[in-house]
Amino acid sequence: MRNERVDTKGARQHLELPFGKAIVFSDGRGVCEILTYAESPKRDEWTQPGDAPDRITEKAVKQLQEYFRGKRKVFDVPLSLHGTDFQIKVYKAMIDIPFGETKSYGDIARVIGSPKAFRAVGGACHSNPIPIIVPCHRVVGSDGSLTGFGLGLDVKKLLLDLEGIG
Repeated sequence: MRNERVDTKGARQHLELPFGKAIVFSDGRGVCEILTYAESPKRDEWTQPGDAPDRITEKAVKQLQEYFRGKRKVFDVPLSLHGTDFQIKVYKAMIDIPFGETKSYGDIARVIGSPKAFRAVGGACHSNPIPIIVPCHRVVGSDGSLTGFGLGLDVKKLLLDLEGIG
């Protein structure tokens, strides 16, 4: 579960993913969070009315649906990345991992210029507020093993299987 909360004031749109309910949030500049019910069933967003969808959330939902139908390999929806400078570097490095490929936490640490920070990379991956679109599921252990994932290892395996690398 994420330890920091993204400010989700703005548009939102609910959708159903293969592993449960989700909400895509936009802050007007880009997608700022994807929240799953399994991850945070007690968050107010599930019961309180929210703002209507906008073009960003509509595009994100469409692209997520295409991804899960095997029709999309690259997301091109605008993103509004939130986090520390270090986390944002990690998120940007994860975005560069191509569909169907994985990188280790150490690989990401080297890419961002902090080769000894592989554990901190793991923490940033776990705090990723935009899973799937910012593909933290493509980050694995140095031996290729499936390690921690905020949505659960079963969902990580599902996503990697969908990409042909599970």
